[in-house]
Amino acid sequence: MPLKLDAAAVRRLCSPDQFTFQTTADLPVLDSILGQPRAMRALEMGSAIASHGFNLFAVGQPGSGKTTLVRQFLERRAATLPVPDDLCYVNNFADNRKPLPLRLPAGRAVQVRKDVAALVEELKAAIPRAFESEEYSQQRDIIVRQLEEQRREAASRLDQRVAEAGFQLLKGPGALILAPLVGGKLLTDKDLEGLTPEEKSKIDRVRGKLQSEIEERLRQIRQMEKGARDALQALDTETASFATRHLVDDLRSRYQELPGVLSFLDALQADVVAHADDFRKGKEGDTPQVLPLPAPVDGERAFARYQVNVLVDNSALQGAPVVVESNPTYHNLTGRIEHQSFWGGLITDHTMIKAGALHRAHGGYLIVPARECLMSPYAWEGLKRALKDRALDVEELGTQLSLMSTVTLDPEPVPLDVKVVLLGGGFLHMLLSFYDEDFAKLFKVKADFATRMERTADSEHAYALFIASLTQQEKLSPLDRAAVARVIEFGSRAAGDQTHLSTRFGEIADLVRESAHGADGVVTVENVRAAEQARRYRENLIEERIQEEIARGTILIDTAGTAVGRLNGLSVLSLGELSFGHPVRLSGTVAPGRRGIVSIEREVELSGPIHGKGVLILSGYLLRQYGTRGPLGLSASLVFEQSYGMVEGDSASLGELCVLLSALSEIPLRQDVAVTGSVNQHGTVQAVGGVTDKVEGFFDVCAARGLSGTQGVLLPASNQRHLMLRDDVVAAVADGRFHIWTTESVDDALAFLTGREAAEVHAAAAARLGEFEKALKESTGDKDPQPQGATGVQ
Repeated sequence: MPLKLDAAAVRRLCSPDQFTFQTTADLPVLDSILGQPRAMRALEMGSAIASHGFNLFAVGQPGSGKTTLVRQFLERRAATLPVPDDLCYVNNFADNRKPLPLRLPAGRAVQVRKDVAALVEELKAAIPRAFESEEYSQQRDIIVRQLEEQRREAASRLDQRVAEAGFQLLKGPGALILAPLVGGKLLTDKDLEGLTPEEKSKIDRVRGKLQSEIEERLRQIRQMEKGARDALQALDTETASFATRHLVDDLRSRYQELPGVLSFLDALQADVVAHADDFRKGKEGDTPQVLPLPAPVDGERAFARYQVNVLVDNSALQGAPVVVESNPTYHNLTGRIEHQSFWGGLITDHTMIKAGALHRAHGGYLIVPARECLMSPYAWEGLKRALKDRALDVEELGTQLSLMSTVTLDPEPVPLDVKVVLLGGGFLHMLLSFYDEDFAKLFKVKADFATRMERTADSEHAYALFIASLTQQEKLSPLDRAAVARVIEFGSRAAGDQTHLSTRFGEIADLVRESAHGADGVVTVENVRAAEQARRYRENLIEERIQEEIARGTILIDTAGTAVGRLNGLSVLSLGELSFGHPVRLSGTVAPGRRGIVSIEREVELSGPIHGKGVLILSGYLLRQYGTRGPLGLSASLVFEQSYGMVEGDSASLGELCVLLSALSEIPLRQDVAVTGSVNQHGTVQAVGGVTDKVEGFFDVCAARGLSGTQGVLLPASNQRHLMLRDDVVAAVADGRFHIWTTESVDDALAFLTGREAAEVHAAAAARLGEFEKALKESTGDKDPQPQGATGVQ
């Protein structure tokens, strides 16, 4: 017969007397990761191996605390590692479209930026001052005067040579004209027509010769002008170099140990000298505003090419960085190049390069939620490319997809040294392993976070330390030891097992916070119990509505008497974080026929494959129990009464089998008992899930109608350790007003539910099956009945 459980067996209590503290204020903070030895070992190995591809995938259910635990572990490890270099981008003066990265020791990047900005400001004053000096003006005037004297002398010799040849040099539209003279008088067109051909020919010959001489003289003048311009340019270069040399040298002396900075300063000095006019214009304020403008030349942007763009400043770090990117879009991971609107177009430069999470995590760790990364377009591919190449290339997504036609940059990639930790569920890890060939190469370490841990005296003490840490960190009221014991019991209830505790510490922490919110001073067990009840009240609206419909008789559930072919089953309804149990009527009918067992839910596609498998197992049980006596001429139907949603799982198999055997044997079943459990073909009762919710659901129905002292739940013996019932249910069990029985076999369940020996029930069922077979043969003349193996779900 089934075993009746006492109150101690339906909820494992935690004794406050085992604790030596009075409140959690007496306890130290927890200094280790609680309940995750397997995951911690994986994190230790994955974070320590520097070889390529040993990134991590942390697997765990939502609320398991994996994000917090991973971050805390990595922060402790990162604190022992060196602080990585800062990252800057500077202008590539040889090709503005390809800015150059600059790695500097931590904290130096900001100083370089300030020093370069100060240098530019000093140059804005020094260069104009140098060009306004008396020495510069004198040397410039000498060059200009020399050019003017050379021009005048060349022009005078040219005029003399033309006059000697009998011509006069006139300025025409866009060219010089040689006009012939006779007696000091210019010849008119009419005078030229009066000349003889020989005279005209002579004039043309002389004009041609003079024309060649003039062109040669003009070429010499242009060469003089070019020489003067070169001299002026050399003077400007020398003046600009003199004005910048000592300033740049002073700055260069501060960064002798940083060759990258020295190279940049050399290039900057050369560019300043080459563009000294920009500084002179900036000083004089005579920048021309001419349309159209090819690029911004306002005061702020004119000198942007000299700015140092600090992408990553690690000056505040005490170790390696640990970056959590909760929104892992493509640009948030790999960085972006911003653009500025100017005169109807978009412009950019190296100062508009912005860092991504991978830039900030260089030399440390990056934590990324896998699902969000996969859902963001191109983010997953961008992350994989960076890990495979071990380099980070800032590339505009629009340019990559050829969606933008505008000026943009192609920054030089920077080497990448980062350890990435993806966070996700086990199913997502499996999908990536199957369908992404790069996944196994890049994420070689799996850190599996368990949702529960074994409940021992040590783990209960660790729970207390966790509660103490939470209350101290968040400045909550401390819990007394009875309240801690109650939270530990809640942890077992959340784990669904008396021998384990939940490691979904987010849920545990919320209970502590809610308990402290309702406390006046030290949190007591009454505060924790009140927080549990308040949480249930907030969430159980739908459960109450179902209970109301049962109480009103809208949903038909019997809690007294007996009936043939009818029994109370138990179902669990899950709505997100809320799950609750409620009874459901199982009914069955039998008749002679060849259809076997028909599941009405399956017929109308309201059941899943596991439920269908459970019904097929019933067919196997019937074949084993009764098939040796001949064919089973049976048509039977099973149904969940007043169930209009999907039915899944095999936890109703025991109840369905008892209903079927009751209908066959015509022996009634108890209606004051609800049944849950699965069975195998040999009649062994097997464990199912959600037994705590199921028991409480039936208890609530019985309590609403009044507990008779005979009501209770029959469940598999292997489920006893999964019971962590509410206080009111435990009290009813202790007082004998409600009962919980466990069974290991179908025969024991039949005997308990019918009040008859199991053999008597089987005999009656076999006799009825024989009558069915006889009736079939008489009505149809069936000489070749359907083989026994055909009995099944229709």
